[in-house]
Amino acid sequence: MNIDLTGKRALISASTAGIGFAIAKGLASSGAEVLINGRNKKSVDDAVSRLQKELPSAKVSPAVADVSHPEGLNLLLSEIKEIDILVNNAGIYGAEDFYTTDDATWDNYWQTNVMSAVRLSRALLPAMVEKGWGRVVFISSESARNIPADMIHYGVTKTAMLSLSRGLAKYVAGTGVTVNSVLPGPTLSDGFANLMEDEAARTGKSIEALANEFVVAHRPSSVIRRVASVEEVANMVVYTCSKQASATSGAALRVDGGVIDDII
Repeated sequence: MNIDLTGKRALISASTAGIGFAIAKGLASSGAEVLINGRNKKSVDDAVSRLQKELPSAKVSPAVADVSHPEGLNLLLSEIKEIDILVNNAGIYGAEDFYTTDDATWDNYWQTNVMSAVRLSRALLPAMVEKGWGRVVFISSESARNIPADMIHYGVTKTAMLSLSRGLAKYVAGTGVTVNSVLPGPTLSDGFANLMEDEAARTGKSIEALANEFVVAHRPSSVIRRVASVEEVANMVVYTCSKQASATSGAALRVDGGVIDDII
């Protein structure tokens, strides 16, 4: 299968590292022009430079903005042109006891994980509909369906993304625009690796080995028995953004390694 996105322009929120950067690289490899988004200029410029070194022929542009706040998002929207592909990847996560998770924390997660996607989709979907082609992808999580007891606030936001994605797919039905969610499971992203650094130093084990042990211990329903790579998640996103995926819309596409224990 040859995925060719030449002539398409893609914005990936929070794409300076991890899954977001892997998605940007995957889309650029398929010919799309990509806009790298991050909160500060240095991280964005570093990511743009890194991608251009890895893919010298790629068309890459910076898009500096904190999309968790309306002011930053509006500034971004004022500077970019029409977008053909929107990947709502911005998100934060972290364990916290439900009883001590205060309103400010809930609001921070909601604004970052959900409202950034709401605002970007609301602003950029109309032009896609008018052109008769577009792709919107929400990066949700297996935690949307397998709510972690130690991250209820996070799980709730990821479940909301599934509702938003499905509703928007129905809202733009028949227009040539598709809207889908991708649900990664445990993935060896930069953030996950950072959490493992101290344990790796203490035990002498590799971060990948520790991550795989985490999956076996804490996600025993996994059928691949290991973490996924960011590239494996990005592969699903790139396909979902392709012309070949035109009959896939309103779907929740799992890249969870089988952690969610059902057959649907």
